[in-house]
Amino acid sequence: MDERILKEGPRGLDRREFLTGTALLGALAGAGAGLSLASPAFAQSATPTTGGTLRLGMSGGATTDTLDPRTFTDWVPVNIAYQIMNGLVEIDADNKATPELLESWEPKPGAKDWVFNVRKGVEFHNGKSLDADDIIYSINLHRGDTKSAAKAVLEDIVDIKKLDTHQIQITLTDGNADLPYILSDYHLFAVPNGFTDWANPIGTGGYKLEKFEPGVRSITKKTGSYWKPNAGYVDSIEVIVINDITARINALLSNQVDIINRLDGRTVDLLKRNKKFQVIRSQAGQHGVLLMNCESDPYKNNDIRLALKYAIDREKIIKTVLNGYGTIGNDQPIPRTNPYYNADLPQHGYDPDKAKFHLKKAGQENLKVTLQVSEAAFTGATDTAVLFQAAAKDAGINLDVKREPSDGYWDNVWMKAPFCASYWGGRPTADQMLSIAYKSDAKWNDTNWHRPAFDKLLIEARAELDQAKRKELYGECQKMIWEDGGALIPMFIDYIEAGTTKVQGWKPHPMFDFMGQRIGEKVWMPS
Repeated sequence: MDERILKEGPRGLDRREFLTGTALLGALAGAGAGLSLASPAFAQSATPTTGGTLRLGMSGGATTDTLDPRTFTDWVPVNIAYQIMNGLVEIDADNKATPELLESWEPKPGAKDWVFNVRKGVEFHNGKSLDADDIIYSINLHRGDTKSAAKAVLEDIVDIKKLDTHQIQITLTDGNADLPYILSDYHLFAVPNGFTDWANPIGTGGYKLEKFEPGVRSITKKTGSYWKPNAGYVDSIEVIVINDITARINALLSNQVDIINRLDGRTVDLLKRNKKFQVIRSQAGQHGVLLMNCESDPYKNNDIRLALKYAIDREKIIKTVLNGYGTIGNDQPIPRTNPYYNADLPQHGYDPDKAKFHLKKAGQENLKVTLQVSEAAFTGATDTAVLFQAAAKDAGINLDVKREPSDGYWDNVWMKAPFCASYWGGRPTADQMLSIAYKSDAKWNDTNWHRPAFDKLLIEARAELDQAKRKELYGECQKMIWEDGGALIPMFIDYIEAGTTKVQGWKPHPMFDFMGQRIGEKVWMPS
């Protein structure tokens, strides 16, 4: 067990609470298949009830977090934001774009001009009525001179025009049938026109912010007048940041939280055998990735990148680290469940001889590299790196694994280290995923892979309305990343969450974990 955790306890829990949980985890592990199976504490109810406090034990938070949507890099601030603010468009359980504050939309022929109707009868927490100016301001926070990660996905917007108090028109450089999906991006939250006080965000969500300690915890309280029907059931929501997986499970077992995210694949079967708990599994686009900076030595040489891709045993990692809760990756980010997935690409497999061939070609037959990892990147990232280290030896690669602390990982390591672990939660469309991480000018182009030919192909694909041709173009984009990119993607990782059976209405979702991070307004807890 991590020495820091033993000394300090997990972030957000005191030492006494943590030690109680540790004992419980030991009991669970020791019981194994013989664990006493209690009856569910609460019968499943199809009828929502109100009241209670929902306590989320979450990985994905840091002391550097803010509630400014332009800064979001991980799930804790996104989850809190969805409690307080609403998005423009929501992705539903069928992965379809569905109205939120943008109530309806219609493209003009060619999908270059779009008219959106802004929902009427919605008020911000300060009493201001939502109108078109608020929506335009909120979108423009991510356009022009901004550091927002959503800037790249909105770059094709050339004009946003107010047509009346509750209607806007968005004009694109070229037609794009995916615009409503683009507007579902988790950075795009609505705030009042001119709003800047991000320490005290004002939104139209079902909850108001009561307390926010970055990297530690947050508390929100129900407003009592939420505009959304059939949502916002619990009285309050507490998010406790627990980045360590063992501490997270302990907190659930000792009843200090109601649900946890990023469950360890090796522990999930133990929890599934205990009827006090439920496990939610979602197969989506989440993937672990080992990032090679294509502008840094030795990774600027594609033979080095290919050698490392052939030196990792992906199947062993899925079996050992994920316990089978995932699928093999092929060094491009579009999952098999996406209609534009390129199934014709040969699978990059574990092949030390091929790795040696590329090392010799690069003149680096005794390659020594350092991989920086943290559990902040994804649960099991450290074990993945250790297995990679062992497999790479047979290819003549000396891989040094450098473990980094979770807190501050996204500020201090990601997009700074030449070779490091990371993850992507996936996106609802192929275009969004490829635009935000692989287009040359994307803020989150985290491999520094710049290929004008790829950019041209991507822009051509998004404007193509013939679906067969569009699939061909996106397939070619995937091939370019597969054969030349700096992303080593060993696996797609199922979202696995666990919680007590008293949490009702909790379901799998194709976008991210915790129901696309909107779980706070969707579940209820019978008393």
